[in-house]
Amino acid sequence: MAIIHQAELQPTKLELLEEWLPRQPWFTEPGTAGLRKVGSYRFDDPAGEVGIETIIVSVGSSTVQVPLTYRAQPLAGAEPWLVGTMQHSVLGPRWVYDACADPIYVAALAASIMLGRPQADQYLQAEGKQQLLAQSVLVHSTGPKHDAVPDVSSPTPRTTDAGTAIETANLRILVTRRLDLTEQPVGRLTLTGTWEGQTESVKLAAIGDA
Repeated sequence: MAIIHQAELQPTKLELLEEWLPRQPWFTEPGTAGLRKVGSYRFDDPAGEVGIETIIVSVGSSTVQVPLTYRAQPLAGAEPWLVGTMQHSVLGPRWVYDACADPIYVAALAASIMLGRPQADQYLQAEGKQQLLAQSVLVHSTGPKHDAVPDVSSPTPRTTDAGTAIETANLRILVTRRLDLTEQPVGRLTLTGTWEGQTESVKLAAIGDA
């Protein structure tokens, strides 16, 4: 379960992405003018410490997937993957990371694909009450289900102009960045998604042997 606080963010998530996206090799648009959020989905951190959200944005002719983690303290050794910092009016300062370098996200993504673990339900916390929010992106995993996820505690992301390959001791996970909205997803261990206006499944990530 993901708790979404009714809060002000300085800067906003989209403002962070406006600065960060043009520096990524897989981002091919000339700028971020007109950047808008298409939707998002979340995974649970079993310890309840790290926020895990994947935002899908549209800009120009591209639809782009950006997995993020939100932490109350810096993640040691992850400086190259810091998207930025923001002030959360309820939770205080948050360090925002490209989640492909965060072992909490990598474990959650692997569990979703390999175990069929569902995305997190999202609840809005406001005035002491919680309200269940509708999912703006629905994700599904394909292929045979496994009994467990191997150790992914030391992920090494390798970003190319096509996406991000997360290398671990036991798994290789490819996270698609520029989403193909027309190609039929294939693969035995794949995460796909749909959202309003996108009824055909879109490939979001896939697992192969390291």
